[in-house]
Amino acid sequence: MAQEYLPAPSNIRLADLMKEHNISQPELAKEIGCSKSTISRFISGAKGTLTHEQVLKIARLFNVSTDFLLGETNIPDRKNYDIAELGLSVEAAKNLYTGRVNAEVVNLLLENDTDPVIWRGPVIAGVIKQFWQDVIWKDVDYMFVDMPPGTGDVPLTVFQSIPIDGVIIVASPQELVSMIVGKAVKMAQMMNIPILGLVENMSYVACPDCGKKIYLFGQGKTAQAAAAHNLPLLAEMPIDPALASLTDAGEIESFQGDWLSASADKLEGK
Repeated sequence: MAQEYLPAPSNIRLADLMKEHNISQPELAKEIGCSKSTISRFISGAKGTLTHEQVLKIARLFNVSTDFLLGETNIPDRKNYDIAELGLSVEAAKNLYTGRVNAEVVNLLLENDTDPVIWRGPVIAGVIKQFWQDVIWKDVDYMFVDMPPGTGDVPLTVFQSIPIDGVIIVASPQELVSMIVGKAVKMAQMMNIPILGLVENMSYVACPDCGKKIYLFGQGKTAQAAAAHNLPLLAEMPIDPALASLTDAGEIESFQGDWLSASADKLEGK
């Protein structure tokens, strides 16, 4: 029968393993490729100071499972395999150890990318929570959650399960924009989520010859809705073929445009 330890957080568990194997902080730091101060901060309780790669190296060094090292189980049975031998990425290896699936896009889980995702509310809510809790996101400065239109299960689950710093409401310049924006604003207020502002999508088309803005759906509707709720209108996004083409190609970061500068400034201020 496997030896079982008392429950302990990851920093205490690491300290116990080091003591049990008679390994000092400088020795461990050298083994996993980090500074002694990084080990010291982690043991003192500063979470997030060790990378996923370093956690895996520690697990292999002490011949324990990552679950045990992270305090998720009290049985140290080794479930780890050599990453290089298996030809796996660190993310895939960690998912192998923990039994979790690393998928940021539901489509990657489908047999065919044209298969519909026919899920009821509770299943959708569960998947959203998995995206937040079970996916290895690495170190990110900002995380954007792109939610579907409306005030249904998805935004409700996001607001209730993820620590949101704020929301940006995106609307198109249609006749019903005031009602649509009003519903989104009231939902965010009811859930105590800060609203950073509004962005109007498909605002206009710029003439390629003279640059004149042509407002296909009318002008000023979203600005009026923003003013009605005392919110800033952060951007008016045009209909731009170049932007659409780069988005489809997955190269949106190479697009040159300053329409979202005000939105970026707002985010940096959070």
